[in-house]
Amino acid sequence: MHNKLDLDQVKVKLARDTAGKIADRLHSWIGSYTTTTTERAAARLLGIDGVDKGDIPLANVMVDKLQEAGCLDRGLVPWLAKAVLSREESPQEIAEGLSEGQFEISSIPDISDQKWREIADTLAEEAAAKIRATREKREEKKNKAAAPNKPLLYVIVATGNVYEDALQAKAAALQGADIVAVIRHTGQSLLDYVPFGPTSEGFGGTYATQENFRIVRSALDEAGEETGRYIQLVNYASGLCMPEISVMGALERLDMMLNDAMYGVLFRDINMKRTFIDQHFSRLINAYAGIIINTGEDNYLTTADAYEQGHTVLASQFINEQLGLRSGLKEEQLGLGHAFEVDPAMEDGLLMEIAQAQLCRELFPNSPLKYMPPTKHVTGDIFKTYLVNGMFNLVSVLTGQEIQLLGMLTEAIHTPYISDRYLSIANGQYVFNNARNLGEELFFKEGGRIQSRADKLLNDACVMLQEIEKIGLEVAMEKGFFADIKRSAEGGKGKGGVIRKHEQYYNPFIDIFMNNSVVKEVLS
Repeated sequence: MHNKLDLDQVKVKLARDTAGKIADRLHSWIGSYTTTTTERAAARLLGIDGVDKGDIPLANVMVDKLQEAGCLDRGLVPWLAKAVLSREESPQEIAEGLSEGQFEISSIPDISDQKWREIADTLAEEAAAKIRATREKREEKKNKAAAPNKPLLYVIVATGNVYEDALQAKAAALQGADIVAVIRHTGQSLLDYVPFGPTSEGFGGTYATQENFRIVRSALDEAGEETGRYIQLVNYASGLCMPEISVMGALERLDMMLNDAMYGVLFRDINMKRTFIDQHFSRLINAYAGIIINTGEDNYLTTADAYEQGHTVLASQFINEQLGLRSGLKEEQLGLGHAFEVDPAMEDGLLMEIAQAQLCRELFPNSPLKYMPPTKHVTGDIFKTYLVNGMFNLVSVLTGQEIQLLGMLTEAIHTPYISDRYLSIANGQYVFNNARNLGEELFFKEGGRIQSRADKLLNDACVMLQEIEKIGLEVAMEKGFFADIKRSAEGGKGKGGVIRKHEQYYNPFIDIFMNNSVVKEVLS
């Protein structure tokens, strides 16, 4: 399965090493900055939740006040630890008192470093223990459940009402889905705060809130008990609140989170510096929580031609891999994305799809690749769409993909009905079962169309990565290297939330989350 393309291993190593240098160049400055959402994530890790009388999250209230007072560059944790000691209150009580005007930032007295660091480290370790316990609970449930067949059947729900989402998610699980993603409310990635509580109104999806995570997680656990399987839950950590949503996912036992290093810049025009800083801390959280991340290379092919720009997917995968490893993610947690998007009218288009999918599989043999369905060329002809989705499923099982986002026959027509989702699951189950071991039986012609296409993709990705190494990823994105989209390195939303760290900055979670074998091995 993993050695059919006769790849030039010198080129494979060159691509990976070059991507590593690109990642190192970013990390040469990432550690010098924090962001408002990184500090809000630290607040949430320490147990701060809820909103004030104006429905502003308490985490935002605290960070905004610290920023106004000019001390956020030292981090939220030092100030909060001093407040806990001086007022003899919990972090949640401190947040509530601050929001109610019971005291001001400036009223917290200075306390010796030894004392506040001791309480800060204690609180941080208690928070980390909660995440470890949640991770252990997931592993316990998985170990008791029946082992799933691969590719895993991944479907989405997107009603806007979390209670309806829970019903539809459970129905999908009972129909055979292995993974359920709740699509997020349109535009939530541009909100610089996380909504609070359960929500029943959303456009194009449902708000990502901690309570919504809890509600759907409970529904899927019920389905798991009924079926004897473990059903995985997915949501999105992309946008202006990446680290905060990763905290919520870690606490509520999400299994996968969409977390790409460049998606927010390219498709939401979020400031580059903000995005690169936030993706690092959010991925540290994901890694510690045992969450698989899904990257967004599939989106490149919605704006760029899949045949002409297929190598950009590979280049991005290599970069996402190297950045992920530097955030402590194991290869088994890197759900690198790609998509079945070659124009179906193209002669031998299926061979080109096989070449790209097999190449991704061989380049990243330990990663649970996330394969996305055809959408760009889907027009509303449900019969043709169902057929193309069947071919998509065939390529997936042939090339050993693991996370299969099933295509819907009513794509581009309306939000899928439960019956549409059932038909997609039935399509996947039929193809996967009937071609389960096809990949072990078939080999590719030496120098044939599939091997030649894969070789060209790898060559072009190497050239692209070497050019990015010379000019830097920021400049490459300014020039439109990915998805045919150009973004300014200094522009974009959320730039005001980037703060250069003071020499006395302290965030104990960075050391806790970085202290794992993956990070140590990469950095050595």
